Amino acid sequence: MRLGRRSGSFKIRLFIGIAIVVFAYLRKCSQSEINPYTGKSQAISLSTQQEIAIGLKQAPMMAQQHGGLYPNQQLQDFVDRVGKKLVDNTVAKKSGYRYEFHLLKDERTINAFALPGGQIFITYALFSKLKNEDQLAGVLGHEIGHVLGKHSNERITDANFWKLLTMGASVGADLGELANGIGQQTLLKNGRGDELESDELGVKLMINAGYNPESLIGVMQILKAAAGPNRIPEFQSTHPDPENRIAKIKLAIRKYRR
Repeated sequence: MRLGRRSGSFKIRLFIGIAIVVFAYLRKCSQSEINPYTGKSQAISLSTQQEIAIGLKQAPMMAQQHGGLYPNQQLQDFVDRVGKKLVDNTVAKKSGYRYEFHLLKDERTINAFALPGGQIFITYALFSKLKNEDQLAGVLGHEIGHVLGKHSNERITDANFWKLLTMGASVGADLGELANGIGQQTLLKNGRGDELESDELGVKLMINAGYNPESLIGVMQILKAAAGPNRIPEFQSTHPDPENRIAKIKLAIRKYRR
């Protein structure tokens, strides 16, 4: 009698789990749309205004993690001017996003990143290694590319999908850990694709704004030198190898200079 109850309970859990998995899949399919800036089909769950709200909320915390803003208004004005030129002379201006550019005080971490909605950051550690305005435009253009590519939006949508899928697998057949592992691998692979896509968008933005796109190659060389000979192999990293990125950038330059 007890065995029959266990069997019935398992069947109910399996049915509920399958229902959750099917719901997660159908919801993700319904969220699919074509990105007007990349032509790529993406599962998107956040509106432009929601992206902006998330970015504005997270921006102060992100700045704080890097020691706050760099205390030099002249340099901040320079970053703002280059960022504004990239936005005002390209498709970014009509995107509906609220672009703001922040020079961070961090003098050790060589990095730049973008939050959803247009909040863009560059550390002083990276800024100080750039040789000219065009290289700065390359960094900022790449980060604008992440915003236009809706990469954070896509990652959030994917994360919610895998969370729901894991829930369904856990309820239905105790396979939550496996499903979660597959999800992490998928996000890692897409992360490298995002970087290459942002490089290409950055090249296009630079050309349209009157900057020299070859300067983005110089940025890649700076990143390669900063990583040193013991950098993480590409297959273990969310970022493509700098040499791979340089090859893709050269292709993009030929594509958009025609």
